[in-house]
Amino acid sequence: METSIPIEVDESVKLNHDALLQIFQNCADIVFRPLKLNDHLEILLVYIEELTDSSKLEQIISACMISRDSTRLTQYDSVTHFAAVVAKVLKGCTAIFIDGKPCAYLADLTSFNQRAINEPSNEAAIRGPREGFTEDLKTNLSMIRRKISHPNLKIEKHQAGELTNTEFVLAYIEDRVKPELLQEVKKRIHAIKTNQLMDSSYIEELIEDKTLSLFPQIQNTERPDTVSASLLAGRVAIIVDGSPNALLLPMSFWAGLQAAEDHYERFIYVSAIRVLRLLLAVLSCLLPSIYVALTSFHPQMIPLNLMLSISASREGIPFPTVVETLLMELMFEGLREAGLRLPRAIGSAVSIVGALVIGEAAVQAGFISAPIVMIVAGTGIASFAFPSYSVALPFRLLRFPLLILGGFLGLYGVAIGVMFIMIHLVTLKSFGMPYLKPVAPIGKNIWKDTIVRMNKRFVTEPQKNEENKLN
Repeated sequence: METSIPIEVDESVKLNHDALLQIFQNCADIVFRPLKLNDHLEILLVYIEELTDSSKLEQIISACMISRDSTRLTQYDSVTHFAAVVAKVLKGCTAIFIDGKPCAYLADLTSFNQRAINEPSNEAAIRGPREGFTEDLKTNLSMIRRKISHPNLKIEKHQAGELTNTEFVLAYIEDRVKPELLQEVKKRIHAIKTNQLMDSSYIEELIEDKTLSLFPQIQNTERPDTVSASLLAGRVAIIVDGSPNALLLPMSFWAGLQAAEDHYERFIYVSAIRVLRLLLAVLSCLLPSIYVALTSFHPQMIPLNLMLSISASREGIPFPTVVETLLMELMFEGLREAGLRLPRAIGSAVSIVGALVIGEAAVQAGFISAPIVMIVAGTGIASFAFPSYSVALPFRLLRFPLLILGGFLGLYGVAIGVMFIMIHLVTLKSFGMPYLKPVAPIGKNIWKDTIVRMNKRFVTEPQKNEENKLN
């Protein structure tokens, strides 16, 4: 008959040892190390060898064995509940049980291999800091604290995942964040019910407003400077242990079109680039559908010489324009996805060479027309202008229903599709903030740092707390 596991730590080291053996049954990585300082005093150390700094542990043990005194071990935090002991041991702490003490002392001797701080691979910038988040929570918090050295920067620890027991933090600046925003974020975090929490994307999916929306309502970033700037703007950050991507909320549509280096380059250049990004975003979504609609239903809107050239190139093509465009778009997306999954050394070469070879072969074989290759290539180039991969995804997906609408209803179908997208964006909210703010509804700082960026010399720091919130 199995012995019951006690709730509280016992004074007897033997009873605690037996209870932990039952809890950690078949856990080969858990080390039980008994020590005896004298004839009467017994000590038990419980730890995971792969997560423990062995040199520090041996120093503590040697000091106790030489002095024959256990007081050196009582300097650590003590807990009396077995559940807390088990949770800390699994996170890398060393539990110390001393005979006659109804508690366990926890020594944080955690040490494990981790990735060094490198430049973010998905958010590279020409100008600005080169450091990016790693998978270690403490390292990530240290990078943020170095940039914001103020006691108003609050970092609250939380834990989720019944099986993973993953730690994550909620970061905000106390006098800058809106109280109602902070309250709503905490409410959603406390409502998380899941067995596993492997990455920040799990939290993103569990707390976002509209799960079925294609547009991301929570921004993710690998850059500590982006997180720090967002905290100073009154936003909230969520950083998960084991994930190099921090979450920023609330998120607006315009934040997805802004790059990290926008605040490091001169404002004239940044403003022009932001306008260009917006135009490319529209082109990446609408260019194929508008081409199909014009050539299939509204040829009178195309200049005569251009229409004659398009018609000549389509002679002998067995598919309608909408079908050949769909085929080329699917082929392009397939090549792009294959390039991402292949080894980095050959991935880019396969995607570029594959697109050129397949496109040229298809034109020579008479399956598709040459203008379609140009349209699809231009659309693909426009989709690469997005600073964030997650922001580019909805535009890549919406391209296909708009293309079908344009192929069957012409420009009227494209207009209907765009109307539904705009209605969705106008009604979409991220933690109570309109997704298109401050453009819709129109705010007073629409030209401050949204579509364009003002010169820092003319942008004064807000004096009142209410003016310091997200605008």
